[in-house]
Amino acid sequence: MRERRKVVMAMQVMGKATTLAAKTANATSATTATTTTTASNPQQEQMQLQQKYDLLQVTLVDCPGHASLIRTIIGGAQIIDMVLLVVDATKGIQTQTAECLVIAEMTTRNLIVVLNKVDLFPEDEREERIRMAEKKMRMSLRGTKFENAKMVGISACVGGEKVAAIGGSSGDGAAGSSNNDSTGKIAGTNNIHGLLNILQSQIRAPSRDSKPSPDRFHFAVDHCFPIKGQGTVLTGTCLSGSARPNDMVEFPTLATQKKIKGLQMFRRKANIIQQGDRAGICVSNFDAKLMERGIIASPGTVKLIRGAIAVVRKVRFFKGGLHSGAKFHVSVGHTTVMATVTFWGAREIAQQVEKKELELASSSRNSQTYGKSSLGGSADLAGLPRLKFDWNQDFLHQDDYLEVLPSVDNNSNNNDESDKAKEKGLPPLHWARLEFLTPVYCPIDSLVIGSRLDTEVNANTCRLAFSGRLVERYEAKTDHNRLKSYTKKEKIGTVCRLGDPFRRSDDNKLVRYEVFGTDLFKKETNMSQFVGLLMETDSGDIGSIQSSFGTSGKFRVNFPAGTDIREGDPLYLRFKRYANDPKKAIHQDGSLPRARPGSRVDVPIKKKKSKSKNGADHGGLATGDGGTAKNDVIGSNGSNDKDVKIGEVDKLKGDVLPNGKHTMSIVSGLFSMADDINKHKGRRVVCTTTEEEGVVDGSFGKMGKCRCLFEDGISAEVGSQVKLLP
Repeated sequence: MRERRKVVMAMQVMGKATTLAAKTANATSATTATTTTTASNPQQEQMQLQQKYDLLQVTLVDCPGHASLIRTIIGGAQIIDMVLLVVDATKGIQTQTAECLVIAEMTTRNLIVVLNKVDLFPEDEREERIRMAEKKMRMSLRGTKFENAKMVGISACVGGEKVAAIGGSSGDGAAGSSNNDSTGKIAGTNNIHGLLNILQSQIRAPSRDSKPSPDRFHFAVDHCFPIKGQGTVLTGTCLSGSARPNDMVEFPTLATQKKIKGLQMFRRKANIIQQGDRAGICVSNFDAKLMERGIIASPGTVKLIRGAIAVVRKVRFFKGGLHSGAKFHVSVGHTTVMATVTFWGAREIAQQVEKKELELASSSRNSQTYGKSSLGGSADLAGLPRLKFDWNQDFLHQDDYLEVLPSVDNNSNNNDESDKAKEKGLPPLHWARLEFLTPVYCPIDSLVIGSRLDTEVNANTCRLAFSGRLVERYEAKTDHNRLKSYTKKEKIGTVCRLGDPFRRSDDNKLVRYEVFGTDLFKKETNMSQFVGLLMETDSGDIGSIQSSFGTSGKFRVNFPAGTDIREGDPLYLRFKRYANDPKKAIHQDGSLPRARPGSRVDVPIKKKKSKSKNGADHGGLATGDGGTAKNDVIGSNGSNDKDVKIGEVDKLKGDVLPNGKHTMSIVSGLFSMADDINKHKGRRVVCTTTEEEGVVDGSFGKMGKCRCLFEDGISAEVGSQVKLLP
């Protein structure tokens, strides 16, 4: 035999100051026996509902819709399964209507647009005007999850409420029909049956706990009043768990417990209420004046929290940025308090895409392990997955909420999440630290909404800033130092000297395994604390600081795999510091590469100038056997060419041409300290390894070195031979 069950729905009515100016209905939710009735498409779901139930009872919960009462509207967000968005057909979407649409996106997949007050259109133009109103609504819904929502035009009260109040008859007329009273004024309704037919066709089985437990009972109270001789009645919606008469319930905000005297649903006694039920709970010895709206729950299940960590997403219609340290109105159920909000972790959450999907799949199969703080379907309706916060994870510091997630080339998951969010038009997920100025009672996993309720009501802007899901309690005194937030730092030094050249064995490339740097530390710096830190070059070669070099702040760096760095090139010291580390210690994540050995390359040995016994100077170059200078070139006829000399490239300087070559080199060995190099200015030189030609441009220092200019640049490496032509 099929069951008799019910579906509970919550309606928001907006703009009641005028005659039903802009109704918004938020259809909220049901008590079904199981969550397995959901099917792959609406047609299958409808068939399963018809097969399983004889009767579906729908309850509409009316909430205020005026923009100034948005706080109450947000309070009703936790009991929404389905939305009836009722809009004045003559005015279209208003600011408060748009805000309710945002709440609908956070809480449900199902929405019906009801265009009210169509009786104000002239009868001969009514159909065309309704089509135009529907077209405008489609444009307003573009980019939301409700682009293809069903729409229907009605008149809830033909002629207006005042006409009905002074004697107009009420009844349900067919589309285009009306009833006339004795005064000739029109009263009644228009096309209500059309709305009911669409509503019936769009009802879906909501997600519910398959095994509601009395240990996780959570009840949202929206009204409290006394009944003489009976006690105090609390009306509201069961958000999770179940309750029976004689069960004890706790009033967390009042720190008191009461026994349930009786239960009613729709004026009928009930033996049990469970998730989704709209019910009245009667308790004795309780002053109704102590509570208007709030929560009651199983004893000990709802704790007072002063702060929380939540996964949040910005409302894309909110104009302006979300800044860390700013204060927002944060609503949890019917409670709205001020909170200081700090945002971080966008990159790290994006890297957990696959893990998030696995957790969502698991939670959908075992929803009873989590409990619920709202009826808004599955956890990802608002794009807010259930994620566990890892206190041991490192997070890159963020100053504010990131509107667009920076792409990371070496992380495909990060890029995938960023691309998916861009396709949907959704801002990226963030972690947020909420520090409540007034402690609140709420369970973990509650849906929270951050807003700017101090914004001018008539400002024509969305005041809802972000939505979130509480993940972890946060106590500022004990948990502040547990958050591992870091900032990236970078210091830049300069290569001042190169070690001996080596020919690397695996690729035959000329490299240096040791270089010397400067401009990174002061001379009084204690270098022992920096020994072992990793240094990096522009080309990505990684080495480590071995020791200081001299007493002027220079340092020695060893590259196990070698490097082709040149003098004057930068050396980077990259590290991170944790914000809550009192020692401000340096931390690095990289490691040294494996060693790539090579064989040493002999370079020409520079010798001091020697003099003969009689004091004669031999051109500033040491001579070997027979008095022949080692840097002299011996001709083919065996005689010495005294006008040709050989030196070596000591440094590469000057501008870098588009071809990557330097325009100047410093050459040693061509002249002695006693030579007047300016007399040789303009003489041609040639690099023996690359055959690049240049000219002597003048002296460099007092050690016999000279500057040589190369118009087309020089690509020779340091240590290459340079010939001074006659």
